[in-house]
Amino acid sequence: MLFNSYIFIILLFVTFVTYYIPRLRKFQIPILIISSFIFYSWYKPILLILFVTSILLNTSASFYVLKSNIIKKRKLVAGIAIAANLLILAFFKYTPLVSEAIYNELNLTNSWRDFFFTIPLPIGISFYTFEGISLLVDVLRNNNSIKEKNVSFTKHLINTSFFISFFPHLIAGPILKAHDFYPQMKEKWFADIDWQKVVKCLIIGYFLKMVVADNLNELTAPITYPFFLGYSSANLLLLLFGYSMQIFADFAGYSSIAIGLGYLFGYRLPLNFNFPYISKSFSEFWTRWHISLSTWLKEYLYFPLGGNRKGQVRTYFNLFIVMVLGGFWHGSGWSYALWGIGHGTVLAIERLFKDKIKIKETLITQILSTALVFVVVTLLWLLFKLPNFTQVIEFLGAIVDNRSMRFSITSKEVNLVLLSAFVIFYHAYYLLTRANKISRTVNNNIQVAAYGILLFLILVNSGNQSAFIYFQF
Repeated sequence: MLFNSYIFIILLFVTFVTYYIPRLRKFQIPILIISSFIFYSWYKPILLILFVTSILLNTSASFYVLKSNIIKKRKLVAGIAIAANLLILAFFKYTPLVSEAIYNELNLTNSWRDFFFTIPLPIGISFYTFEGISLLVDVLRNNNSIKEKNVSFTKHLINTSFFISFFPHLIAGPILKAHDFYPQMKEKWFADIDWQKVVKCLIIGYFLKMVVADNLNELTAPITYPFFLGYSSANLLLLLFGYSMQIFADFAGYSSIAIGLGYLFGYRLPLNFNFPYISKSFSEFWTRWHISLSTWLKEYLYFPLGGNRKGQVRTYFNLFIVMVLGGFWHGSGWSYALWGIGHGTVLAIERLFKDKIKIKETLITQILSTALVFVVVTLLWLLFKLPNFTQVIEFLGAIVDNRSMRFSITSKEVNLVLLSAFVIFYHAYYLLTRANKISRTVNNNIQVAAYGILLFLILVNSGNQSAFIYFQF
């Protein structure tokens, strides 16, 4: 179910009204679980089978770990459950990729090939799998934020179901950590809703998605084979720039809507985007882009691997391997692995240079480093748009070969620039406010006018409805 669909608005209204009825307050969590299951299974009810299986697996294993006092058994059960989570994810997400690689070696029949290549990818599986692992690791670590030692299995099942299924974050994050979310599970009151945060998050989220991303989705459509072969080098670069703006607006828009919906029901979801395109380094970029994923990888993978505590070479290796695995998390194509390799490589090289060379930071170096990060990140987004690596090479070849072709300026190019300008202004305004170039009074007045304009544009200039890009992960 899409956040920008009429059926979702109806579900949200019914859930919201029921949720805050005083006599039903003690049933608030079950109400949200029921709504979340409806939300998830609306188009494909069969998806609930795997989803419920994941919930039961993580509930049972984490409950045993919570109750057991034998350290070896706790570690064994948690380890088996984590492995089961990863195997389920691998089966549904990576079997087609592995099958393609070994098909000829195993001499599989066409019937087996068709079976492996048509295994469906359950929507949101990467997100709720990571959340299940987060719960298992947190209870194994005896995290004090999860105070459920005396809880019954039924209560733990309800809490775990809610943690994993809460619909605002269910399909595309932000990825929740158990130790951050469980302490928030308590009765919520209508009077405590922070309406200012709700409205701001929803308006900016729906604007980024429906006005910017959905319109750019149509304008960047030529970045598909073989259409891009007929465009000039300048037009191809403009299209790639537009796609960089689109993927930010699409995913940041989703995250903002999710956070706003969380506030609506009294829950604080983690910040997922913090103006990433102003980053002056690749390491800073990953503190601003998809923050919930980067912090999850840092907490549950980078630190357990040793982080930066085991020497420089090991640090470079850890950075590289974490980003490669992050690439595989995004998708089963080899292009996603190359995307991870690309980010892992630049992070390791950047860390090496920082360890060996000290560069004085000036305005010029800041501008140049920000431009470098943006260009590299944008080029790597091409691996998302064209998962077929051969087509990526052809696109880059077209940029080189089509230099003699004339730059075409039509209404499409103009609209692409205008829509991208919203993203640029969004980042620029943040820089101005952070540098105290705008007074608080003026800032408040500008925001009131700006949110009014954005709401108007949502109503009159939304693009054709399209699924969020990160739904495929």
